[in-house]
Amino acid sequence: MDSHKKLLRMVFMSMMIALGVVISPILRVEGMCPMAHLINITCAVMLGPLEAFICALLIGIIRMAVMGIPPLAITGAIFGAALSGILYRASKGKLIFACLGEVIGTGIIGAVISYPVMALLWGRSGLTWMFYVPSFIAGTLIGGTIAFILLSVMKRNGSLRNIQQKLGGNTYESSVQK
Repeated sequence: MDSHKKLLRMVFMSMMIALGVVISPILRVEGMCPMAHLINITCAVMLGPLEAFICALLIGIIRMAVMGIPPLAITGAIFGAALSGILYRASKGKLIFACLGEVIGTGIIGAVISYPVMALLWGRSGLTWMFYVPSFIAGTLIGGTIAFILLSVMKRNGSLRNIQQKLGGNTYESSVQK
């Protein structure tokens, strides 16, 4: 990958991180942050699983440091972001699988892992291992739906493939769908 594409990828990731921090308070209630899932899926589709994981991790760290958000900012994001990218690649570019990866990774895996983090490390009492599952799944369904609609429109008009090519990412369509 040439230095121009590496720079574009870094700039794109920086913009996604900034956007993720800024829009995260929109529609946010504890345990549910739909806009973060929009960013995770978009980053996974544009850049890949590793970059989506790093983006989600950095957004979570910044939100915790600046906004006082509990560790849910990390546990509720990193697994979905990574699995979104993995399933998107494994399915050869099917957007529904990127969204499904976010729902499974965050809605189930991240929610279950959030229980011991919040109960043992954060000192929250009265939690069960399924406590965060409903709100995490609800958040991923809202954010995933928005991401699916946005990315589907971009796929139809050819801009998704164009952006992926400019970023040096994987493209899965041999021709642009109209």
